[in-house]
Amino acid sequence: MAIGYVSQLTFVIAGVTLMAQHDVTFAEEPLVFISSFASGEQGAIQAFTLNEKAGVLKPLHRTEGVENPFFIAVSPDHRFLYSIYAPTFGGTEHEQVAAFRLAGRSGKLSPLNRQSTAGTASCYLDVDATGRTVLLANYLTGSVASYSVQSDGSLSKQVSFVQHHGSSIDAARQKEPHAHCFVISPNNRFAYSADLGIDQIVCYVLDPATAKLTANQPSFVPTRPGGGPRHLTFHPNGKFMYVINELKNSVTLFDFVPDSGLLTQRQTISTLPADFAGISHTADLKITPDGKYLYGTNRGHDSIAAYRIADDGTLSLIEIKASLGKGPQNLAISKAGTLLLCANMPGNTVAVFRINADTGMLTSAGEPVEIPGPSCIRILE
Repeated sequence: MAIGYVSQLTFVIAGVTLMAQHDVTFAEEPLVFISSFASGEQGAIQAFTLNEKAGVLKPLHRTEGVENPFFIAVSPDHRFLYSIYAPTFGGTEHEQVAAFRLAGRSGKLSPLNRQSTAGTASCYLDVDATGRTVLLANYLTGSVASYSVQSDGSLSKQVSFVQHHGSSIDAARQKEPHAHCFVISPNNRFAYSADLGIDQIVCYVLDPATAKLTANQPSFVPTRPGGGPRHLTFHPNGKFMYVINELKNSVTLFDFVPDSGLLTQRQTISTLPADFAGISHTADLKITPDGKYLYGTNRGHDSIAAYRIADDGTLSLIEIKASLGKGPQNLAISKAGTLLLCANMPGNTVAVFRINADTGMLTSAGEPVEIPGPSCIRILE
């Protein structure tokens, strides 16, 4: 999505210390929520338990009637879940964000409230480290917004709303802004939106106590023309940001300065084999908790590109592994860094892979689980 100019919002909050990695025991199986992107009663958020030793997902509970829940996010204390809610996804009517209370580890969700997204094709949610703020990106209408979280987990009306402006060089996909994600920095001070339509990473300051956004300076960082930045993620060390580019099938490394929020582009690497001549578009990227490996999805080539991360943050390709389903949309990695889950949305499956700690290579943990239209995965540990 390309952005010509976007006013930035600023989060001003005390720095948040990164959680230390520790060995994981298997006494309690992680809870996994997976959204089914469909309308009517087919739209749902399904809960599973994950047996990490066996690499097996076991159905636990299905919350139906959550229409087109394209993306979900969970509060840091695992008490609340937030989901896109859209009777008509990408239509003319504004969509909504739905708030739910988690009923312990039962997998059941109790609805709290819904608020307008003030946009359409609402595609991304993030919750800040304090649990006080929820961020939103609207793809089709090219805007971002913030909500304050009430004491019961419900959402306020929008506190901040910013409309992106501009275009880029791809006449078919970049005529206007298309905000595709909105991610909070590890220190909880900044928020970044990858805008596919304007080829920019738009930079905001966040005040999580009030959910107010203000423009950072500089207010945006340009990316390669025609690349179409889609999703971004931070390295666990808090020094690097990685952006996956949907239109050019690549991953770009940025250096991140925690004090100022400044981003500096340093490397771009392809996600596809050099001899691939078909049509493919990237979707998501995730990094292992130890910071050693990065994985990105290719929809069309239907694969997962695996990279080793060097000490200086640069990437080197390890392998490109079949995703075991059509259209790999979203990834999730277990806290121990031993399993990677891949949502093959149009393929209606979720595949579970084991991650080799020494090489970063992926091996299938078994037959993919059949799930209607899986679009987003969240692992709670």
